Amino acid sequence: MSVTPPISPVQAHRSSKSQNPPSVAQPVESQSLATAIPPLLGASETELTQWVQEQGQPAYRGCQLHGWIYQKGARSLSEITVFPKQWREALSDISIGRSQLHHRSEAPDGTVKYLLRLADGQIIETVGIPTGNRLTVCVSSQVGCPMACDFCATGKGGFTRNLARHEIVDQVLTVQEDFQERVSNVVFMGMGEPLLNLDAVLGAVKSLNQDVGIGVRSLTISTVGIPGRIRQLAEHKLQVTLAVSLHASNQALREKLIPSARRYPLEALLEECREYVQLTGRRVTFEYIVLAGLNDLPEHAIELARHLRGFQSHVNLIPYNPISEVDYQRPSPRRIQDFVEALEKHKIAVSVRRSRGLEKDAACGQLRASKVTLPEQLV
Repeated sequence: MSVTPPISPVQAHRSSKSQNPPSVAQPVESQSLATAIPPLLGASETELTQWVQEQGQPAYRGCQLHGWIYQKGARSLSEITVFPKQWREALSDISIGRSQLHHRSEAPDGTVKYLLRLADGQIIETVGIPTGNRLTVCVSSQVGCPMACDFCATGKGGFTRNLARHEIVDQVLTVQEDFQERVSNVVFMGMGEPLLNLDAVLGAVKSLNQDVGIGVRSLTISTVGIPGRIRQLAEHKLQVTLAVSLHASNQALREKLIPSARRYPLEALLEECREYVQLTGRRVTFEYIVLAGLNDLPEHAIELARHLRGFQSHVNLIPYNPISEVDYQRPSPRRIQDFVEALEKHKIAVSVRRSRGLEKDAACGQLRASKVTLPEQLV
């Protein structure tokens, strides 16, 4: 029996290859069967129904397939016992697209970090964060990251490739199945720069909303800022939350922390953010990692407030989680509070992110770096 994979995962697979950042060495493609035939995860019920009909099966098989993939957590088509045995055997070469658990680390506060092994052997990091009646998943969008932010453990490991749509959706399903409770929020704040893999990220947003059932307003896309990409995201007029990793109150300091900022002046970044607010009606969250003695002084808070005056925005202060590769330090609680009060004095909405899993390699990329031997060219 001839089996043809559905169209949508093919498109997601192609887009994941086409958006590798410029000037970054391209990884050699795996020739394994798993990557030669795009997986089913990420396809909608309509797309799956069309596919099963192309295989000569009745339309209701598409609904069954969708339920087994997204609700029952099927990891192979052989598990779907409602399908005829002969057809299941014919589907043996078709991958659903689920990862394998490489490592799991749980902190006393309930935060769980996962290292997931993909079909080509690459390892990515995912975090499950329980808070009251909510379960948030922090997902990766790339294997590694090309942005090389000075304070970031992921950036120290280099960049390998973009993730495909199904590899992003899989992270959410993995956490949901492990916690045995519904995921309420997803933040694209793990490994990688989401706006350098925009097609796959937007495909994952669509699938997480329509197939997994997570509200669009409960999805957050984070970026350090890629020229033109925030505007491109805004044109889709999604109701996702945009979180911009600012981390500095002026251009010179930002260039020191984020090398890519040399190509994207702070004023240009803020102007794109204003356009985002105008096009979507959604406020922008500015992420600000607070580094002791570097960007945590009162004058930094005043400078930041000046940039954001009259802006529909919110500042999320993140006390730094130290990594061994650099000697940045976490600021004192008093210094953080002074920064908060300085912003509030200037009428800037601000909150402080509680550090989760601090005892368990909390900074993004730390767990992967400690548990995985990276290829020599990435070290």
